[in-house]
Amino acid sequence: MNNIERTYMAQVREALWGGDELTSESVNELTTEVLAMHMQQGTGPLVYPALQEKSLNTNSLNTKHLLLLKQLCVQNMQTQAKMQMVLEQAWKALENAGIQPVLMKGAGLAALYPDPSMRQWGDIDLFVGKEQYHPACAVMRETFPKALKFDEELDHYKHYNIIADGVSIETHRVSVNMTHPRDVRRYAKMEAFGVAKAESLEVSGLEVKIFEPTFNALFVFLHAWEHLITEGANIRQLCDLALLLQHERETIDWKLLERWLKELKLWEVWQVYIFVLTHYLGLEVRGLEVSGLEVRGKRLMEAILHGETFEGTSEMSATRQSKKYHNRFVRKWHTMQVRMDSAEWVAQFSPAYARHMKVAIWLSGLARLFAKDRHWE
Repeated sequence: MNNIERTYMAQVREALWGGDELTSESVNELTTEVLAMHMQQGTGPLVYPALQEKSLNTNSLNTKHLLLLKQLCVQNMQTQAKMQMVLEQAWKALENAGIQPVLMKGAGLAALYPDPSMRQWGDIDLFVGKEQYHPACAVMRETFPKALKFDEELDHYKHYNIIADGVSIETHRVSVNMTHPRDVRRYAKMEAFGVAKAESLEVSGLEVKIFEPTFNALFVFLHAWEHLITEGANIRQLCDLALLLQHERETIDWKLLERWLKELKLWEVWQVYIFVLTHYLGLEVRGLEVSGLEVRGKRLMEAILHGETFEGTSEMSATRQSKKYHNRFVRKWHTMQVRMDSAEWVAQFSPAYARHMKVAIWLSGLARLFAKDRHWE
């Protein structure tokens, strides 16, 4: 890490756990570069209260940057108020239709923070499951007739998306996409466990359901991992996982979670994440300590801090993806090659999971070769 990244991470740790890691003078280190990192990583609302508190003890402040963070916090609070109204409308509509949703991410994770407004979130994720997927999508359209609709309601999609009054609502048939057929079956059972034992949570006066803590830990981890490979991860996702593990340390069934991770071939990846959470974010949960993963942990932090993704770092795959192949078999072959490249990229974090990915890619590729052609893939 360079000095800018070290300062940034120190501010994040102070905001998460408190303490005296930041001196009053360190507020002056809220430079343009550090501020930009908070904006990119989704941690602006998280760090503002701690930085503002420290600023009261010094007369030499970077008031311009603090003001920008304050404006971001105000904007985040306004957005959350609007999203809360849409969430309540969507939730009650589904319940009135006899559908019990589960709130994923967003407001549910915001409740783990010292103040929910410290967690920046931009959409509403509602899990309904495969059986209630199509009825739930219909309810969303009926409830928000003027909403923008641009996703097709297809059974191979993870979710159906509409934008109601500027708020994105994702209606999920599955919480995470899996590729390997065995993973799909196993994860479905884990997901069913998380839904069957869902817990109640009050969000601004609205009683919602959230996943059972052990499954929620698995899901939040998987969500961050999936983002790293595809869209790019951020530090806010690591903060979510750290706070969840700390808050639910007494209720998570750690042995069950380990078994699940090993069944999904993700135990090695999980250990790298735990190394990052403990060594870089300051998480302290007894029994979670890991060692010997310095190189992979450092590489994972670099990828997140620098916004790396497989697509953004693989010149070969970018070239492959840019080509258009009219022959169905050639097109699918090259699609599989791109996915194999992604497994090679993942190997820097977990060689074991990279090998598992390659098997899944071959199985998926063969199945899709003889399935109905989808020209947009």
